[in-house]
Amino acid sequence: MEILSFTLYLIIFLISSAFLLYFKRNETPKPRKSLRLPPGSMGLPWIGETLQLYSQDPNIFFSEKQRRYGEIFKTNILGCPCVMLASAAAARFVLVTNAHLFRPTYPKSKETMIGPAALFFHQGNYHSNIRKLVQNSLCLGSLRNLVPHIETAAISAAESWAAAGHVINTFLEMKKFAFDVGILAVFGKLESDYSEKLKENYCILDKGYNSFPTRLPGTAYSKALSARKKLREILGEIIMERREKRVTERDLVGHLLSFRDENGGILSEDQIADNIIGVLFAAQDTTASVLTWILKYLHDNLKLFEAVRAEQMDIYRRNGDGKMPLSWAQIKDMPLTHRVVLESLRMASIISFTFREAVVDVEYKGFLIPKGWKVMPLFRNIHHSPDYFPNPQIFDPSRFEVAPRPNTFMPFGNGVHSCPGNELAKLEILILLHHLLTKFRWEVVGSQSGVQYGPFPVPVNGLPARFFKQTTANQ
Repeated sequence: MEILSFTLYLIIFLISSAFLLYFKRNETPKPRKSLRLPPGSMGLPWIGETLQLYSQDPNIFFSEKQRRYGEIFKTNILGCPCVMLASAAAARFVLVTNAHLFRPTYPKSKETMIGPAALFFHQGNYHSNIRKLVQNSLCLGSLRNLVPHIETAAISAAESWAAAGHVINTFLEMKKFAFDVGILAVFGKLESDYSEKLKENYCILDKGYNSFPTRLPGTAYSKALSARKKLREILGEIIMERREKRVTERDLVGHLLSFRDENGGILSEDQIADNIIGVLFAAQDTTASVLTWILKYLHDNLKLFEAVRAEQMDIYRRNGDGKMPLSWAQIKDMPLTHRVVLESLRMASIISFTFREAVVDVEYKGFLIPKGWKVMPLFRNIHHSPDYFPNPQIFDPSRFEVAPRPNTFMPFGNGVHSCPGNELAKLEILILLHHLLTKFRWEVVGSQSGVQYGPFPVPVNGLPARFFKQTTANQ
């Protein structure tokens, strides 16, 4: 059953459910009579417009809705009535100025997989406390200390791709690299035995995360649940050892273990484990997707590639032709490469939207967002709006020579729930790019157009490519 895609599972489930629920009353919440709902279509009873969304490029679905109804419209996805918001002002309203009116929401199966105590499932004091711990573990000093370790991981990864001698799935290899960096950020130095066990079981969990949530034996979801249980056991061993040693580390585990609330309470092992898994999850797919897109964009634009490579080669030569490690100052002085990263984040818009749920009836621009409805700020629509980014379909890093308007560029979210690891992500991307551009080259194989969603957008087939080690710096 693993060979069935998530989409096929979804369609089978929805069609079956449609027959069972055809005659049932639609349980969409009734709006207050004093305000009207946003324009839009709710689709079929219960199913809504789920099939339309999942049977085409979701960007077409969202952009067509915006063209037809404007910046705020309603729909029904997976049995949930939704309000979608496609403007910077609307996104700020939900994520920043009125964040207390909208709680983070995820499907129950996702919470089960990662762990209900993970940071991004909460709001209020618990969320604030955990977020501070994550931010403190990724402060400026900690990131500086991680540079040589990330550089070692980057060189090792690139060497392995070149040594393979065959076509690799770039996205899958980038996921492995991002996971290794996540391990460094969470645990610092970790015994290789523990690291391999975590990687093995996380890989199984990752494969089942977006599968259809059935517990039937042999399914990807069932295997993922078993792997989740093993991950908890492994993390329990690591936590116990760290507590017994009573050594205060500056990594995330150290911060979680050292936490005391205002009453002297500590975090439980389940809370620590859930947040470790949550951080590893957040650190992997999104960063890997962006790295894959960057290689694609550079491959497709030779002039830009040469300009970015020239910037990196200047640093390479100043470091004795790569004999010295990268310094913090050098990483912070890569203006063109940094703009390429930002433009890749905008163009790819890995996080196309985010889920919130109205905790009370909310009015926005004369429309009602009823309590219990899902609310989805559409980052991709905002990033691709000509109102904020002229000629948005053109890859143009120079647009970031001037900072974008507030609330128009949100690759890591916005407000209190924005990604606290965004600086780590940019750091590992810049370090890997430096070594790929100065010591290696790559050739994309097969189709060079098309996008697939799983759920994050990546070049078709994960950007199959061959990597080669350059024999001289001038090649």
